[in-house]
Amino acid sequence: MATRIDGKAIAAALRGEIAAEVAQLKEKGVAPGLAVILVGEDPASCTYVRNKQKACEEAGIHAEQINLPADTTQEQLLAVVEELNHRSDIHGILCQLPLPRHLDDEAVIAAISPAKDVDAFHAENVGHIMIGDIRFLPCTPAGVMELLHRSDISVEGKQCVVIGRSNIVGKPMAMLLLHENATVTICHSRTKNLAEVCRGADILVAAVGRAKFVTADMVKPGATVIDVGINRDENGKLCGDVDFDAVEPIAGAITPVPGGVGPMTIALLLKNTLTAAKQQNGLA
Repeated sequence: MATRIDGKAIAAALRGEIAAEVAQLKEKGVAPGLAVILVGEDPASCTYVRNKQKACEEAGIHAEQINLPADTTQEQLLAVVEELNHRSDIHGILCQLPLPRHLDDEAVIAAISPAKDVDAFHAENVGHIMIGDIRFLPCTPAGVMELLHRSDISVEGKQCVVIGRSNIVGKPMAMLLLHENATVTICHSRTKNLAEVCRGADILVAAVGRAKFVTADMVKPGATVIDVGINRDENGKLCGDVDFDAVEPIAGAITPVPGGVGPMTIALLLKNTLTAAKQQNGLA
């Protein structure tokens, strides 16, 4: 039976460390500030933003939520971003995705100052991740790496398979693993013999966005299985991309959903906001 990697406990420990650093920074006259832009009232987005706000408050980070109506124009949204770019009390900016369909999320991401892009979505920061000169860690992939580090699971020399090639998780996940000397394979919807490729993985990261997509026959005995997915099963119950009940007896270590990668993503957002405040005040 696999060891369950407790993301809630690890995230709580990391948030405690961040809170201590925030307190030290405030003693130097710098209060880290994060602005979160929410356009419309998508229920999932509202929940995510609430969770981010709560985590910021617990860590002592000033969090400012900017609620805009669903019919906000591109020009209005970009004007808000530009104002935040110039505010010295706001060190990090994120725009909660997805945006309403009439808005161009790529243009919004490009408009955020790279120095305040705590999601690490801006092309400049993506480039830094690619070459290993990392300004901000991409929150979810960095959360995965933190889980591995704090569970004493080394990636060096390991065969790692990432299922999913999104700009938010799949691609940066592969780069962070590569930077720590893993041998990385990225799989996707066009990959042939997917189950066979996955069975070769010492560390398998599922980020495909399909409920219980990873089945027992795709997992090598003793492998570490990291489930990034957040889905609903046929009964409406929260689940991941991995068929947890079937895979847990085979894997060596596994993250549950909920309580695995999710809490780490928010913890890394706090860490990036702290880093941004340090950098913008010459303290990094």
